[in-house]
Amino acid sequence: MIENKLFNQEAEEALIGSIFLNEGLVKECTLIPEQLYMKRLQFILRAMKRLDEQGKPIDVISVVEEIGLHNLENIGGISYLTDIACSVPTAENFIYYQKVVKEYDQKRKAVMVASKIQNDAYDRDISSILKNSIHDLINLEDDKADDGLGEISSSLVDLYDDSGKDHGEITGIPSGFWSLDRLTGGFQKSDLIVVGARPSVGKTAFALNIALHAAKHDVSIIFSIEMSKMQLLKRASSVMGNISSMKMRNPRRNFLDEDWKKFSHAMGMLSKARLHIFDKSGMDMFYIWSKMRKLRREYENEKSILVVIDYLQLITGDQKHRGNRQMEISEISRMLKTMARELNVVVIALSQLSRGVESRQDKRPMLSDLRESGQIEQDADVIAFLYRDDYYHKQTKEQNIVEIILAKQRNGPIGTIKLSFEKEYGKFLDLVL
Repeated sequence: MIENKLFNQEAEEALIGSIFLNEGLVKECTLIPEQLYMKRLQFILRAMKRLDEQGKPIDVISVVEEIGLHNLENIGGISYLTDIACSVPTAENFIYYQKVVKEYDQKRKAVMVASKIQNDAYDRDISSILKNSIHDLINLEDDKADDGLGEISSSLVDLYDDSGKDHGEITGIPSGFWSLDRLTGGFQKSDLIVVGARPSVGKTAFALNIALHAAKHDVSIIFSIEMSKMQLLKRASSVMGNISSMKMRNPRRNFLDEDWKKFSHAMGMLSKARLHIFDKSGMDMFYIWSKMRKLRREYENEKSILVVIDYLQLITGDQKHRGNRQMEISEISRMLKTMARELNVVVIALSQLSRGVESRQDKRPMLSDLRESGQIEQDADVIAFLYRDDYYHKQTKEQNIVEIILAKQRNGPIGTIKLSFEKEYGKFLDLVL
């Protein structure tokens, strides 16, 4: 059996022997008994942890007493305990032994996942197999994480070194709008940013403008569930080439010579941009996670990656919450924030707003307008709303002006800035006063 090779008896026995040598190490042991392969050693570690909880000493006699004479055969007798207790000359390598044991536990779990995939292949569809296996592998990766004992010494050194650097006014990924960056300092890595607006106000265009600007110097990744890749590229060409979106519907018929020159220029810029677009319909968080992990590895040396989700409410939720949309959205929101932190990327998630906005006299969005879940408000580091007065009042003096209402910023001020919106091109610009 392959599994029989996936353990290290010497490391497991040395780990237990180290605790006999220095009983204080039981408090540093982050293993659970089930992570040991040998059953007899699981019994012993379980007994040691119980003794520690009770404030009793840990030695051969106390372990025998805790296990009970009737269970001695399960651990190989007193002679086996004595041999382990005397087999380790020093406990200095305890951390190394623990690491080895954990790695073998991970390997055994990986074999189990592979075996499960093999068995499922006979009677389940490929989509279900991939979804479940990705979920199992993500859990396996999460189990691998070891945060140690939470020491802060090395982090204090990093903080001191970082404090000596001049990061300039913009410490995150620039949005491309100086008025917005002045308020946010740029979009910060590991942050979840939610951009909400009513339909047709311009949230997709706004996010695309930001993504295109970021792709010039950093990496932009767009997960578009509402629009196809071709539609987004047409919009991107309009933005970068100042080409009418109406003409882009049928360039062969509508383009003039000047338009073809602009289009060629836009295509050239797009070809150099580090931009990735995924447009699979009905994508779920496991699909997004798998693509992001792969791209994170591809750009492992890149400091800044911007991810746009268009839009949050269209992501397919987990089957276990099917029928409870609020629970589905809450889970999606939490996973987006977790992804931002774990992969150290900026995530901008677009969100629909409830119709409650339309019933108020002042139709500027508020936090309570976020659709279907208050969890979004809790998870987001920044929440921005888009409001266009000319969307509601055709005769307003604020024509082609979009208010960016920063309603929440976990580590900064809130406020409102205004941008000019050139609807013909789907382009946002800083407002020149």
